[in-house]
Amino acid sequence: MASVRIREATEGDCGDILRLIRELAEYEKLADQVKISEEVLRADGFGENPFYHCLVAEFLPPPGEPQGKKRRVVGYGLYYFIYSTWKGRNIYLEDIYVMPQYRGQGIGTRIIKKVSEVALDKGCSQFRLAVLDWNKRAVGLYKALGAQDLTEAEGWCSFRFEEEAMRSLAGR
Repeated sequence: MASVRIREATEGDCGDILRLIRELAEYEKLADQVKISEEVLRADGFGENPFYHCLVAEFLPPPGEPQGKKRRVVGYGLYYFIYSTWKGRNIYLEDIYVMPQYRGQGIGTRIIKKVSEVALDKGCSQFRLAVLDWNKRAVGLYKALGAQDLTEAEGWCSFRFEEEAMRSLAGR
């Protein structure tokens, strides 16, 4: 029987990570928003001071089959460290995605558990993530795993400054 392992991404995974980023964007109906390249993922995630960290879910062939033949990255969790003036160290899980044909097997839960382990090992008091309100399956999973919906609980609204707004603010 085949299995899936969760591991830290390597530079060689950037092509698969980009493929999954595009799949996630398509699923979220935001495919036109993806501007990142494999080269930028490599430069930003692997080096002396990475901007992000990534876990991948790798589908492994059944025992007895050649190990290199059917390995496939079927999911990922991309995160980075943030800081809370109230709580200190935190992680922000920017993306979590599992290919549709591999959902329902606990892979997403395993990625979230691994992010929790990393957060605790690094002295973080919490990790955060965002999900589109129409993605009821993901909302249900996060709540079932113990996440608190900050929109419901505390009324937080999320904002983003795009590059054009930043340039205007910075006078550039």
